[in-house]
Amino acid sequence: MVELAVVAAMIAILAAMAIPVARYSLRRQKELELRHELRTMRDAIDAYKKLADSGMIPIKLGGEGYPPDLDTLVKGVDLVGRIDKKEKFLRRIPIDPMTGKTEWGLRSYQDEHDSFAWGGENVYDVYSLSEGRALDGSYYKDW
Repeated sequence: MVELAVVAAMIAILAAMAIPVARYSLRRQKELELRHELRTMRDAIDAYKKLADSGMIPIKLGGEGYPPDLDTLVKGVDLVGRIDKKEKFLRRIPIDPMTGKTEWGLRSYQDEHDSFAWGGENVYDVYSLSEGRALDGSYYKDW
C-alpha cells in the first residue's frame, strides 16, 4: 500500500512538472504561427506593391501603390493588358493565432510606423490585435 502511494505521488509530481512545459510549447507554437502569418501577409502586400510599381496594376492618382484593404489581396486584381486574368495574392485572410479571429491591425503608408490607428487609405503593414506579451517580453502587436 505504501509503495502504491509513493508511486502515485511520483506520478503526480511528474505530471505537475509536465503541464508548464506543455503550456510553454503550445504558446511557442502559436508565436511561430503568428510570425508565419504576418510574414505571409507582408509578402503579399509587397508583391502587390511590386506589380503596382511596374505598372501591371492600375493605381489611383496620388496613390502609393499599396492595396486598399486585405480583401483585395484575396479577391485579386485585374492586370493591365491581360483579359480575364486576375492576380491573387492570398487564398484567404489568415486567422490571428493569438486572438482566433481574422481581424488584423492595419497601417497605411501615411501612418506613423508605431501607430495603432489605420488611416484607411491603403494597407502598408499588418499587426496582431492581441494585447498579450510574447515569451521574450515584447507585445504581439509590436511584431
